[in-house]
Amino acid sequence: MGTSRQGRLVGSVVMGVLLATSLAATAVAQDTATVTIVDNHGEITVPVNPARLVALDNTSFQTLSDWEVPVVAVPKPLMYDLWPNLTDDPAILDVGLHREPDLEAVIAAEPDLIIGGYRFGSYYEDLRRIQPATIETNARDGEDHISELKRQTSILGQVFAREADAQAINDALDAAVASAREAYNGTDTVMGLLTSENAIAYAAPGTGRSVGVVFPTLGLVPAIDQEGEDATHGDDISVEAIAAANPDWLIVLDRDGMWLDEGYTAAKELIEGSEALQNVTAVQQGQIIYLAPSFYLDEGIQAYTGLYADIAAAFAAAP
Repeated sequence: MGTSRQGRLVGSVVMGVLLATSLAATAVAQDTATVTIVDNHGEITVPVNPARLVALDNTSFQTLSDWEVPVVAVPKPLMYDLWPNLTDDPAILDVGLHREPDLEAVIAAEPDLIIGGYRFGSYYEDLRRIQPATIETNARDGEDHISELKRQTSILGQVFAREADAQAINDALDAAVASAREAYNGTDTVMGLLTSENAIAYAAPGTGRSVGVVFPTLGLVPAIDQEGEDATHGDDISVEAIAAANPDWLIVLDRDGMWLDEGYTAAKELIEGSEALQNVTAVQQGQIIYLAPSFYLDEGIQAYTGLYADIAAAFAAAP
């Protein structure tokens, strides 16, 4: 961590310590209704429908947006243009990217609840010093991913008094997963891939970012069954190795698909335009499932529901 970044973080934390007592006292004075939940760190009591919410975890953004939950600060660069009702009001403060967040903006927002975690997970203690009512609800490593997505939604339903709506979201995910399981023939081989910076990487079953979790969930047969070392960016793989494995299906996350930067090459072109992959069954038969371009920025329960629905439709349409 650079010296300037350390200085900003230390300064922010010191300011946060000074403000925490004041903020806590204000919350008590408001006599706000509260609810006790169990987040990633244990039991915690938080306000219901907090008046001043700082939302940092991108996996919660679609739910917050759909429920029209008001926010006072968010990481706007991480959100691109996907959730305008959470970003466009100039009164909503910008926390910046998770690599070097502006914790002073969090302090200035005077939150009575912070939803942290996931990309902001390393700042948990800093955020708690600013506001003890800081929760993390993102999917935990080593746990069943579908259960974790639903757990997060259920917690948000408690916090925002939207339990019935949360249940409906969870039911939609269950239905999409069930449809995908039913449509899969149980024998076709599948490979997960990530593309980034015009290169193809391997997404390991079970661990590869976004794509890997569908393998255990649906019981897919991996075309290559090997562990991965880099769950976030994928592992090196040659087009020759993909061709040798000859997967019946490819499931692909294009990490750069939202930005379309100069020099960007889409995953579709990288894969289907590769001469070495022309004889791969998945390419020849058009059995490639591309995740939505927004998936990498979203990764919430609604994004996964859409992915499983897409997988179900693709499997069902196969000859």
